[in-house]
Amino acid sequence: MTAEGVAYCKFDSEVAVRPDDIDMNNHVHTSRYLDYVLYARFDQMTRCYGMSMEKFTEHGWGWYVKSCQIEFKRPLMMGETLIVRTWLDSFGKTDALVRFQIFRKSTMKIAAEGSIVNSMISISSGRSIPIPAWVIEQYTQFREQESS
Repeated sequence: MTAEGVAYCKFDSEVAVRPDDIDMNNHVHTSRYLDYVLYARFDQMTRCYGMSMEKFTEHGWGWYVKSCQIEFKRPLMMGETLIVRTWLDSFGKTDALVRFQIFRKSTMKIAAEGSIVNSMISISSGRSIPIPAWVIEQYTQFREQESS
């Protein structure tokens, strides 16, 4: 359903590392990286795409993380501020592929990057459902400008 080779806009959200994000090795625990990405997506759904998670739930829909891949490049420490950049890559019948990068704000060096496959589900049945065309249109209207 998505045109091949289309580049969708990348959006950033700022996140502060909290004391409870730190593991016994004195850096951010692996599980928190996914939390940061999910926080950014929920923030960006409203702020950047104009369609909040509440809109989905009003229709009886939700999103389920079907798969996730994260490559860790640099440790993150308590007190740091992060920039979480996400963008849509493509849509399938029931799935959306989202790519992300997490930067240490002070250096803008990548600390982690990866992708998430989200499946749209019916809240009542918990089963995946086709993503409505109007939802895809809402989210794919934000495209990167081509440089000449």
